[in-house]
Amino acid sequence: MKLITAIIKPYKLDEVREALSEVGVTGLTITDVKGFGRQKGHTELYRGSEYVVDFLPKTKIEVAVSDDNAEAVIDAISKVSNTGKIGDGKIFVSSLEEVVRIRTGELNEDAL
Repeated sequence: MKLITAIIKPYKLDEVREALSEVGVTGLTITDVKGFGRQKGHTELYRGSEYVVDFLPKTKIEVAVSDDNAEAVIDAISKVSNTGKIGDGKIFVSSLEEVVRIRTGELNEDAL
């Protein structure tokens, strides 16, 4: 089992959700986050004054999937999120040792 964590641009969320449901993802967790990578933020003008915005808004998506479905999920996220510009985001893949569904007590693949 894998935990796939993707950091994407917020306006790509609906497209990513649709792409994930097409490859069989039935549940995911979304968090609004702020951060920066290579783009190092940007400057904005407010009432004639220029100031630096260090942290840009991003959306974090977490999906737990079986090993068989991991590549399809990664491909779906990267194809839909790619604009070719800096700040498109990243995908992190981690191994899951155990998953427990609280309501039924199901374990691992059955709990997904």
